[in-house]
Amino acid sequence: MVARIATVAFTGIDVREVDVQVRIANGLPAFTIVGLADKAVGESRERVRAALESMGLSLPPKRITVNLAPADLLKEGSHFDLPIALALLAAMGVLAADGIAEYFAMGELSLDGGLSAGAGVLPAAIAASAKGRGFICPGPCGPEAAFAEGIEVLAPPSLLALLNHFKGSQVLSPPLPELEAAAETYLDLADVKGQETAKRALEISAAGGHNLLMIGPPGAGKSLLAQRLPGLLPPLDSREALEVSMIQSVAGELRERRLSKRRPFRDPHHSASLPALVGGGAKARPGEVSLAHHGILFLDELPEFSRQTLEALRQPLEAGRVSIARANAHVTYPARVQLVAAMNPCRCGYFGDPTQDCGRAPKCAVEYQAKISGPLFDRIDLHVDVPAVAADDLALPAATENSEAVRARVIAARKRQTDRYAKLAPDAGVRVNAEADGELLEDVAHPDAQGKALLGEAVEKLKLTARGYHRILRVARTLADLEGSDNVNRLHIAEALTFRRIVPGRSPL
Repeated sequence: MVARIATVAFTGIDVREVDVQVRIANGLPAFTIVGLADKAVGESRERVRAALESMGLSLPPKRITVNLAPADLLKEGSHFDLPIALALLAAMGVLAADGIAEYFAMGELSLDGGLSAGAGVLPAAIAASAKGRGFICPGPCGPEAAFAEGIEVLAPPSLLALLNHFKGSQVLSPPLPELEAAAETYLDLADVKGQETAKRALEISAAGGHNLLMIGPPGAGKSLLAQRLPGLLPPLDSREALEVSMIQSVAGELRERRLSKRRPFRDPHHSASLPALVGGGAKARPGEVSLAHHGILFLDELPEFSRQTLEALRQPLEAGRVSIARANAHVTYPARVQLVAAMNPCRCGYFGDPTQDCGRAPKCAVEYQAKISGPLFDRIDLHVDVPAVAADDLALPAATENSEAVRARVIAARKRQTDRYAKLAPDAGVRVNAEADGELLEDVAHPDAQGKALLGEAVEKLKLTARGYHRILRVARTLADLEGSDNVNRLHIAEALTFRRIVPGRSPL
């Protein structure tokens, strides 16, 4: 007799069903796991053996074979413990084989039979829901798995509790989905003194989902501004929250096993490696650009990142996804991020400062800013200079307009965009202006005659690339949305052009 139960293996955030098969046959006592299992899966036999002994059960003195099918798919992780234990109990006659065959199961066993939380529960539960089966996971993962609708979720604290549930001597209560507490702890934009142009750029960036680069001397407030951007953004909708949580679940970073509607804000140090930023490594894990999906990726001291690492961002910023190809894995993670970057104008940081000018200008600034390649620079919609704040500005009282007021305008502008794209291109998946492209962008951001003439003149004189041309249209469309205007006019094009540098080291228009 062969007992079966289903579990999962992960390829990025994609889930592959794995059939766990256990057969007990006559022969010399042995416990063998086959099916391209890694070391963590191979060690399951010792954890399963100890967990069963803690319940007073011993393995029969026979040949036990565990097969993980399909055999050519690499199996990684300790979450195979629970399905192996359940299939083994069914093969021993302790559990009904047909009862457990209706479930997906995953979880790590401790030596005393307890179940420990693991990564990837949410996408696994959604896969079980798609197959119309129940789902078994460790108790702490229950609220996470409960977001998969329409299935039975069992979240026992231990293997013994699960066994008693199947025997009818104990009833496990179904877990309830839980959202992370919505504590508003955002930093307020009113705390920033001066920098009105940068604040305007921040509002435009938030309203249209545009990439933003701030250039200015040390202490001008670039990081201060970036840290206040999350407070201007609307919360994640249900679909976005599910996508973000699936990535966090696979990465093992889903806090308290609860979904959150806060947009991610990731700010890796400039020493981050290429796999850390875009994903990869031995197990092709998601990187910072994927963990920031539907949120903000803030890169402070942009030129200090290695050039290879920065160049790897070009494809994710354009396509909204990152593909990782390795000898043993080829996975794709979503990476629809809003890039916000900050940098000094030169290595010493004071290029263009009238009070303490750079001693090696202009060569210092040209060399330093040239670390950012033209193609990457071209993918950033908004470029804003953030000058040093004067002492008189620091002495001024706090600004009267706070983040809440700006956020209201941002939410209104985003709603106009969502409604527009849902009507014009319901299948395109476009939510904000920064994602619009091709004919769709031309339709929604077609400027009036004066605006078209100004844009044509700018393209000719400034030698803008096609990408730069389209990004000016996107920003102009966002400016019109902030005003509540249906049409893009000359003033919108003119303001969009003021936030566009041509090449690193050259001032804005």
